[in-house]
Amino acid sequence: MVDNGDNGRIPARAARTLPAVLLAVVLAAVLAGCPAGNGGGNGDGQDTERFPFTGERVEDPSTPVLAVKIDNARNARPHTGLEAADVVYVEQVEWGLTRLLTILSSELPPSVGPVRSAREADIELLRQFGEPALAYSGAQSRLIPVLEDSPLHLLPADEVPDAYSRSSERSAPHNLYLDPEAALRAAPEEVSEANDIGFRFGPAPEGGRPTDEETVRFPNSRYTFTWSADEERWLVSMDGEPARTTDGGRLGAPTVVVQRVEIRDSRFRDRGGGVSPYSETVGSGEATVLRGGRAYEARWSRPSAEDGTEFTTPGGERLNFARGQVWVVLAPR
Repeated sequence: MVDNGDNGRIPARAARTLPAVLLAVVLAAVLAGCPAGNGGGNGDGQDTERFPFTGERVEDPSTPVLAVKIDNARNARPHTGLEAADVVYVEQVEWGLTRLLTILSSELPPSVGPVRSAREADIELLRQFGEPALAYSGAQSRLIPVLEDSPLHLLPADEVPDAYSRSSERSAPHNLYLDPEAALRAAPEEVSEANDIGFRFGPAPEGGRPTDEETVRFPNSRYTFTWSADEERWLVSMDGEPARTTDGGRLGAPTVVVQRVEIRDSRFRDRGGGVSPYSETVGSGEATVLRGGRAYEARWSRPSAEDGTEFTTPGGERLNFARGQVWVVLAPR
């Protein structure tokens, strides 16, 4: 069951994380008509039972943050472990293609991948999470010192090999997978815990444009989000094909944010000579928030790399997301 706002239902992802006794207490409170928690922003750190990245109920909201760079070439699909992510970012990379940056914290799957290399823009994007751990396969040689000078806690495959494995069912480089628990065991204690990154969860705003499908295009990649009233989430398609996990499940999220950003050339190139794009995630701009079968026009604002990203209505009020996994597509303006 998915919680699309402040309706008192317990989301399936969160319910799996609750002990039986605590779940029974929460359900009893709901049935009795007594709200458990403040039911308000739920991303502002005021309700310790709500997870700041998803608005769902969890046993422990202070878990470490692990970011994983995920391959998204056609040969890398279907993906593994993405259904457990709290937030999935879509970033443009060389040749107009995309990669995913997944944020794992409230739930750690046994395996996630395929894992690929980091990019310069990942540093700025991840600073709103404090000093998270970053798992990736490697990086362009000139980028390595830049990553090492950043506040991120780096977990590349060549430094923590016990956390990675190769699948014999796929060819390299699309076959590298991460054990998230092993990665965090290798990480320093200073890895930041989950905290407020600007997201707010609760009832949907007024208005919005009814829609059952939205498509976002990159130069050589396409994402379509189709509203499923039965599942109460937006089902993801990539390049015209349903996006599935290796266990056959369909990828989807109750909230999809199309965040329009400036995408410029970075200082780096890939091995084939392609210039690595840099998605500017500090600043402000327009966005579209998809939830509940409607599209809401919004503004995003992030004054500095250390600040979270706020999403507001045209009237300036904070725009609530539906509880659950959030996809953020860093789309070209």
